[in-house]
Amino acid sequence: MHPVEHFKTVYEHRKLVREHCFRIGLYRQGLMHDLSKYSPVEFWRGAKYYQGTRSPNNKEREVKGRSMAWLHHKGRNKHHFEYWIDYIINDDGTVGFGGNRMPKKYIAEMFCDRVAACKVYLGDKYTDASAYDYYMKGTGTRVGPLIHPDTAAELEKMLRVLKDEGEDAAFEYIRNWLKEK
Repeated sequence: MHPVEHFKTVYEHRKLVREHCFRIGLYRQGLMHDLSKYSPVEFWRGAKYYQGTRSPNNKEREVKGRSMAWLHHKGRNKHHFEYWIDYIINDDGTVGFGGNRMPKKYIAEMFCDRVAACKVYLGDKYTDASAYDYYMKGTGTRVGPLIHPDTAAELEKMLRVLKDEGEDAAFEYIRNWLKEK
């Protein structure tokens, strides 16, 4: 069990997300981000499966075959595209299962979350390309069919701006994008 180290990781992650959200004008989301990580089901599993270099949810998934912490977390935090997965009605009237389009403010918070997670887990190895590269490793496999195509395109654009033009340009892009109707 590593409760102190896990607490420090959660604190650092939330601090970075808060700073990023404040840069784009999402003050409430910055303050409220990931508070469920302090709930017993998430916190104690995080402490048990803590490694410091990646999400403890991945380790719990490897050991148990699923992550109860993640199932709890993604069902309470709208900045995760998994929150938006539901039954959908296809154009031909059939019912399927997939991602619904996320509201802009949650896509922007998802960007902030992904960047902060990369910074925390990669430390000195972090670059402006890290979040884009990590996201692209998941598309087309488990992520592709579950995230709404419009949501994916918007997130990918933000991550690409970060990768190609840097953090200041990415946050400026997102601030302007949030103002658009």
